Amino acid sequence: MTSKPAAITLLLAATLAGILALHLRGASKTPIATAASTLWNPQQAANYLDRREVWWVQWPRAQKDHGTICISCHTNLPYALVRPALQQQLHETATPAPETTLLKSVETRVNLWPEMVPFYSDAVSGPGKTAQSHATESVLNAILLTSNDLHKPNLSPVTRTALDNAWALQLPTGGWQWQDFHLGPWESAESAYQGAALLFLQIESAPHDYAAEPAVRDHVAHLLQYIQQLYPTQPVMSQLYVLWASSKTPNLLTPTQHAALLQKLQTLQQSDGGWRLSALDKTERLDDSPQPTASDGMATALAVLAMEESGTTTSDPSLARGLAWLEHHQQPAGNWPASSLNEDRDPASNVGLFMSDAATAYAVLALEQSSAPSAR
Repeated sequence: MTSKPAAITLLLAATLAGILALHLRGASKTPIATAASTLWNPQQAANYLDRREVWWVQWPRAQKDHGTICISCHTNLPYALVRPALQQQLHETATPAPETTLLKSVETRVNLWPEMVPFYSDAVSGPGKTAQSHATESVLNAILLTSNDLHKPNLSPVTRTALDNAWALQLPTGGWQWQDFHLGPWESAESAYQGAALLFLQIESAPHDYAAEPAVRDHVAHLLQYIQQLYPTQPVMSQLYVLWASSKTPNLLTPTQHAALLQKLQTLQQSDGGWRLSALDKTERLDDSPQPTASDGMATALAVLAMEESGTTTSDPSLARGLAWLEHHQQPAGNWPASSLNEDRDPASNVGLFMSDAATAYAVLALEQSSAPSAR
């Protein structure tokens, strides 16, 4: 029998070979047209995201117990949310190897949940970090696997287990503890709200009306109450996740809240048509460097996606300008630019690309949505 380390090595080798083949094939082609635009290249975006996922799987700091890998809100969670859409658009006949590797790791952690060591611990990272990490991972696992099942007839058994794990750690408030390292936008005190909103979106989209099942209804009701009660106190970035989720639950926001958020977005939109993350999330820097003032792919993509999903059409000037920004800012490597809210990082480094990873995934989701008939 092949050992687990040997199996992982073989899988990574196959992954790297597949990425090289995709890269060579994509380099010789002109951008693939979408119904809305031919100004961005889905193949290059897929190549970039696959390369980044391969790097993450190999990164020593991402290695966890039982041969699994850490789930990140900036790299492999958005990768999992967007990669199936790219597979469909590019007419790929099989799930890309990096996505398979990610899914297998998450499924292993879910199936062996009682045995799994949390990503962070009190002993190493400080008081409370074990519980925070355990709860955060339960939500991320549930989001990732539920998203993967959205176009299937039923939720898979492992997805149901992941959701059960998350519900077991839900707080009486309706939300969850979250790993807080004072790092925006996904590892801060405010990040728990974003995670809850994104999980709510996946649950409301799940097949066979999962949210209405007797064993689930009370959990969903508490989650809905949590989202609605805390909404007025959230930064704009967190509110955008709720605007996105409102596509599945129209009463999630009141008409006044919906209109006020769209007006706020128009106010924050920059002269070039984009948005900047530091205007949506007021995280304080860890160093003395100033927050970037240029529009970035993460803020612009999330704003555009949330507007589209909530019913704004491309005839809206603000949305049209945001889409135009995305169409014209894909980089030669296939990614969209974005930088850290927390400190000045080298944009050419692997760690410096974390926000670009998220920006690229969300940009593809926004651009894919703009090509849907209902968006025009």
